[in-house]
Amino acid sequence: MLLVLSALSGLLAGLAALAVAELVAGVVRPQAGPVVAVGGAAIDRTPAAVKDWAIRTFGTNDKLVLQIGILAVLAVFALALGVLALHRRRIGAAGVLVFGAVGAVAALNRPDSTGFTDALPSLVGAVAGAGLLYGLIGRLCASRRAPHDGADPEGPASQGWDRRGFVIAATAAAAASVGAGALGRILNSSSDKAAAASRTSVVLPVPGSPAPAAPKAAQVRVAGVSPFITPTKDFYRVDTALVVPKVDATAWRLRIHGTGVRRPLTLSFEDLLARELIERHITLTCVSNEVGGPYVGNARWIGVRLADLLAECGVAPPSKGGRADQLVARSVDGMTIGSPVEDVMDGRDAMLALGMNGEPLPFQHGFPVRMLVPGLYGYVSACKWIEDIELTTFDTYDAYWVRRDWARTAPVRTQSRIDTPKPFARPKAGTVMVAGVAWAQSRGIDRVEIRVDDGPWQAVTLAAEDTRDTWRQWSFPWRATKGGHTLTVRATDRTGQVQTAQRTRTVPDGASGRHSVVVTVE
Repeated sequence: MLLVLSALSGLLAGLAALAVAELVAGVVRPQAGPVVAVGGAAIDRTPAAVKDWAIRTFGTNDKLVLQIGILAVLAVFALALGVLALHRRRIGAAGVLVFGAVGAVAALNRPDSTGFTDALPSLVGAVAGAGLLYGLIGRLCASRRAPHDGADPEGPASQGWDRRGFVIAATAAAAASVGAGALGRILNSSSDKAAAASRTSVVLPVPGSPAPAAPKAAQVRVAGVSPFITPTKDFYRVDTALVVPKVDATAWRLRIHGTGVRRPLTLSFEDLLARELIERHITLTCVSNEVGGPYVGNARWIGVRLADLLAECGVAPPSKGGRADQLVARSVDGMTIGSPVEDVMDGRDAMLALGMNGEPLPFQHGFPVRMLVPGLYGYVSACKWIEDIELTTFDTYDAYWVRRDWARTAPVRTQSRIDTPKPFARPKAGTVMVAGVAWAQSRGIDRVEIRVDDGPWQAVTLAAEDTRDTWRQWSFPWRATKGGHTLTVRATDRTGQVQTAQRTRTVPDGASGRHSVVVTVE
């Protein structure tokens, strides 16, 4: 019985430590909480191959799975400390303090750390948890005659443990922990209200350069094909932020500085809204997208042309004598993303985006401002929650993902995908519509072909092209015969490059290969 109650004491102490830490984080800032800090440190130190596996396995739920895993490990750790404290009360309590120290170190070493105050949630929470564990175990180890620290649970001193005192203390601790955690969440949510209000108040101006309406024929009329414009709610999200930053647009500032910048610039959100805005349909692709994967989407973006801002600052691309060949974008959460200056200034519609599909950016997609560069994978172009742009060189600085063995530059590979029929579908014999999408941003799609089993490649019907920066849909009426079949697709871009059959994983610069689906025709 005492072993069970001591383990419960450890669990209650762990709960109290996390709840108090949550409360203090509500005063300091949400990103300083121990679960977020330790989770961020775990993400930073996880090998790229493991991250890739997590995204493939859990998709956009990878962060939730990580947080659940951290809480599960902490629960086991707390249970063990409770059992240890029954025999060595001081050592058990010290173990909780060690947990707090780990959280504090993780918080202080985060790229977005604001200083010592980030360590306070973990430290204060650990002190509260250690004190609670010490007190609860004291109730278990106390005889009615005299308390005895470290008493043998089978010895006489343990036979008179303070049942009533323990129950009262444990119940009060649980209630207080729940209350502290709830109050912490209220404080966190209240700090987000200003950010939410600032987003609600945004009215996007009419762009000076609007996007032409996409051709009606850009969407094939085949059930199961991805919509030409991806709804915002369905647009993929892949990043390292365990807590989505909630940035108040009225307080937001962007600084442009660095090598080759003759006139440094600091801009507010209102400054950007007052400039001439462009609107474009652009397809974004995550480098973690496997062949045939879901991490690609097409949206209508509105923002400020990035090349114009850089030119105002006196920046020139390397081809015109510029000293900087890398643009390092920094996010409010400390993420760094490095983009080639030449690509940003070569005439493509690279922008600082303020809106998505006719509305201000959602928080999860980078409100108030994000960067995007057509034709480059997101990890070298699509910095969300951007607050700083530094011009430098690739030889001088390695951005976040480059330090983790990803390539410095990563143009999007020519790819195609079969959306319908789905893998292992069982269509009826006869005409079966096969359809999907193909993309080669900044180059455009010229041809798509399909092969049935080991047969010849056959040209498909391409939907109308919107722009070379958007994906292109395609369809093919397949005369399906009974039995098992493999359907394979390949695309050719406007440079004449045919999608390679060579399979590679996503690391270091994007997956390659051809998408196939296996179906059984009945």
